[in-house]
Amino acid sequence: MSKTERAVSEEVFRALASATRLDILHWLKDPARNFGHQEIGDFDVEGVCVSVIQERTGLSQPAVSAHLKILYQAKLLTRQKIGHWHFYKRDDEEIKRFLDTLAEAL
Repeated sequence: MSKTERAVSEEVFRALASATRLDILHWLKDPARNFGHQEIGDFDVEGVCVSVIQERTGLSQPAVSAHLKILYQAKLLTRQKIGHWHFYKRDDEEIKRFLDTLAEAL
């Protein structure tokens, strides 16, 4: 494993070290089932709005935003801004790449 791959892996492990962040990743795998609906945006196109994720977690908006930022920085999520709203989706390609790298390293 290269230094770059190791650094990326460490960032992903830190991101996954939270039960809340693991829940968010799980819920985003099937947003229609896990979030019901949202007023603006399509789950499959834009992703899930922060306010919808916040409602599901029961946490404050700043706490949810902090969790999403960590997942985004670890490249586990993509983000799109529409107007005043931020939408997040899983980055399944990056998740697969991380898992493949981990499998090779171990």
